[in-house]
Amino acid sequence: MIVHVSRYIILFITVLTLGCGSNTGVVKRTDVAAPVAAPQSETVNNEDNDSPLIIPLQEEVVVDDVNHVKEEPLVNDSLVLTKEENEEKQQNMLDTALDFCNASQEYWSEGNLTEAIQALDNAYMLVMQVHTEENPELIQQKEDLRFMISKRILEIYASRYTAVNGNYNEIPLTMNKHVEDEIKKFQGPERKFFIESYKRSGKYMEMIRELLHEAGLPADLAWLPLIESGFKVRALSRARALGLWQFIPSTGYKFGLKRDTWIDERLDPEKATVAAIAYMKELHQIFGDWTTVLAAYNCGEGRVLRTIRNQQINYLDNFWDLYTQLPSETARYVPRFLATLHILKDPAKYGFEFQDPAEPLLYESVDITKQVQLKVLAKEIGVDNIELTGLNPELRQQVTPPTLYSLKVPADKGEVLLAKMDNIQKWIPPQDAYVIHRVKSGETLSLIAKRYRTKVSYIQRANNIRQKHFIRAGQKLKIPLRGGSSERLYASNELLPDGKYKIRKGDSLWLIAKKFNTNAKTLQRMNNLNDARLYVGQYLMINK
Repeated sequence: MIVHVSRYIILFITVLTLGCGSNTGVVKRTDVAAPVAAPQSETVNNEDNDSPLIIPLQEEVVVDDVNHVKEEPLVNDSLVLTKEENEEKQQNMLDTALDFCNASQEYWSEGNLTEAIQALDNAYMLVMQVHTEENPELIQQKEDLRFMISKRILEIYASRYTAVNGNYNEIPLTMNKHVEDEIKKFQGPERKFFIESYKRSGKYMEMIRELLHEAGLPADLAWLPLIESGFKVRALSRARALGLWQFIPSTGYKFGLKRDTWIDERLDPEKATVAAIAYMKELHQIFGDWTTVLAAYNCGEGRVLRTIRNQQINYLDNFWDLYTQLPSETARYVPRFLATLHILKDPAKYGFEFQDPAEPLLYESVDITKQVQLKVLAKEIGVDNIELTGLNPELRQQVTPPTLYSLKVPADKGEVLLAKMDNIQKWIPPQDAYVIHRVKSGETLSLIAKRYRTKVSYIQRANNIRQKHFIRAGQKLKIPLRGGSSERLYASNELLPDGKYKIRKGDSLWLIAKKFNTNAKTLQRMNNLNDARLYVGQYLMINK
């Protein structure tokens, strides 16, 4: 009998929780003296295939239906077996389980997924019958095998839902009372939202469908942003989820979306789509059906797995068994998406008549290394600032970052930008430029300073914090940009005719030395300074 994959999902999570994730998955095999007579073989019936699976077994091993496996107390065997004989018996069972694992790998490589799972089923059953009796070697082998079986069953099950050409199975268009209720909402109070979202979809639909096709995922998933964000690229939820695909910061980070002072890639439509595809593929490998994947995308795989475990149901066969146990928002999420698909596949049936969607965004990418303001750049290349900002929504300050950045410009403006780039003024943050950071539970000033690449002392000065340990969750902090607080971030390079420089507010000896390609000690020596203290209006000799 083939064990349902949910058993292995829970087993796999349990094994990882117990710390087995650090194991290599390599199982030691202890040599056992070969019997004089040839070993017997057992034929395992395959429900889906008439061809038997023959695996050599030790005489003592009996393979039962996995759902009826019971561990017999060791005391029964110890009445007739010595300790050494019993350990040999347990080792034989582990060796046979390893034989099944190896056979499973061969079946899988041949594309025979059903028999591959059957072999793992038998291996798992044998492992669960082994009594280790605190024998360290047996314990390690048993845990290694459990980990190997759990990991491999997930891999095989995921491959069952991938066609030969790499495409995942399609999303089932279920129609039930829950879906009908969501259709009625779109026909009534949410009709305007649906129509406007459909129109906005045109900007991104071509790009999303192309990326889904490359990944082998169902094309219908391209409509998920309609219920996630209404295809509003800057949509922000109460849970701080952001962008077309509504990533929270932690999930975005997990799937490669960068977030710093200058950029939040959750707002980049293309990069966020790539991340969403990676997330959905991972969820599909865990759950195997798209309705459950959609629920997990909304509320997290952990919540769905806990619900499944508590219900103890065959969730892969019927997602709707979970419906009443999920959070209300998630419970609506799946039928809401299915309602969207039903309407889009037959608009007239549900009373909709859509106008043409918006035109796709057409742009060129230009790599730049200089930090510039978008409004200055837009003026230089002759485009509207709103258009340029709309092509680069991930720029949090509407300023390019100080490192290499691929800027998107209208399709015919790439060469214009390259020709004028040297003449475009570099942006330097004003003296009081800062961003606001809301302190989260567990954060310290040191962690916050590292995140923004600044110093604790700068944050303390900007916020009048005397003790660096005295911050609280929810507190708003000013974070000076580029590491400054009351200091200017640059020194004027204006020299008087006699080679002197007049000290201005915010200057420091170090900044002045850096500006004029010298060092602080040289300036101190040239100006007979006892220390680095300066005052406004003071004159420094720079060149003699």
